[in-house]
Amino acid sequence: MNLKTWRVLRYNDPTFARGIAGLNRHALPDPARATAVAEIIATVRNEGDDALVKYAKQWDQVDLSHGGLMLPARTPQVPDPVRAAVEYALRNIRDFSKLRKPRSWSRTNREGALVGEKFDPLERVGIYVPGGTAPLMSTALMTVTLAKEARVREIVAVTPPPVNETLHYALRMAGATEVYQVGGAQAIAALAYGTGTIARVQKIFGPGNAFVVEAKRQVLGAVAIDQLPGPSEIAIVADDTARADFVAADLLAQAEHGSGSQILFLTPSAKLLAAVESELVKQVPKLSRGKHLAGVLEHGCTLALVEDVGEAIGIVEDFAPEHLTLIIKDARRWSETIRNAGAIFIGNYSPVAAGDFIAGPSHVLPTGGAAKAFSGLTIDQFFRRTSIVEYPQRALYRVKAHIETFCAVEQLDAHARSVSIRFDK
Repeated sequence: MNLKTWRVLRYNDPTFARGIAGLNRHALPDPARATAVAEIIATVRNEGDDALVKYAKQWDQVDLSHGGLMLPARTPQVPDPVRAAVEYALRNIRDFSKLRKPRSWSRTNREGALVGEKFDPLERVGIYVPGGTAPLMSTALMTVTLAKEARVREIVAVTPPPVNETLHYALRMAGATEVYQVGGAQAIAALAYGTGTIARVQKIFGPGNAFVVEAKRQVLGAVAIDQLPGPSEIAIVADDTARADFVAADLLAQAEHGSGSQILFLTPSAKLLAAVESELVKQVPKLSRGKHLAGVLEHGCTLALVEDVGEAIGIVEDFAPEHLTLIIKDARRWSETIRNAGAIFIGNYSPVAAGDFIAGPSHVLPTGGAAKAFSGLTIDQFFRRTSIVEYPQRALYRVKAHIETFCAVEQLDAHARSVSIRFDK
């Protein structure tokens, strides 16, 4: 495998500006994929469980019966190290989520009306956990746990068959009340519209491949969705305070996710750039997922020499990465200037892997440039917010004239009458 396949940009090259401009991206649906997903959704709506069984055979090479779609309500046994790791992560995730849990409130506004908000957990949610090439136990914890802490009553997890026992364990420990071995766009359709076995949900959460993301886009309206998180990404900004071996390892950790992943390295140090390239060449042969790494290094890896850290930060703002690592002088100060990133990791000893598995914030983050508008998954997304308004007669009278002015401008005489009638003698 020829490892020297990544793209290198240098600020003094004539092609630099064009190459950097290409990093400013936003996700657009692929027409052919959109058509294929629409057909899958229509088939699930029409055929229900039969479609799920058919697709499991067609794409996952798994023979299922209708009764085999739902996994038994038991918690599998796992090795002690797995149990300890899950319990440790769960505590951090729960502690972090509790700090963000929304609370109902009320106050009296200036005319004397009671205004406020109340927050109620959703009753039934669906959570997609990717399967693919590895059992993503961490994604189960980073999604289902938040629903559990929000006190969602019915937490429905879907994941491609056959379901790994360790993943099943993580789903149950996190709080899933139902687990179905259904993956792909068909799983999203089942959650959105229901089948004979799977009852429809109110909102769908979780990352997935391009077909899952497109399916979430298409069912929006029938259900709510969290966001459209796709393949993993990282941008690293580093100067001479960084260790090249750490930087290369962090880049490869995200490349390990495979197809569609994007890895970007920006530095004002030519010496560090050369050292990171050398480390990539050295480290890749030692890793087991060579096929996944090779594809990302060839198609999704950019290393860039910039004039200074300020230029690197500007590029990052346009790139809007899922994960941003800052290994630079005054990293905390620079982090305060960043607006477009899903999560920021600071310093030589803050690998993204710590956030992926243990730290506490959910690792379900915006990708594809969506960090310019979206934030990562948080517990408040499992609640519905309802505003409360209560006017005593005296308070309403104080603003009667203002309401009538709005009604006159907007030509809504019935609105005006709904106020004035309350003061008729």
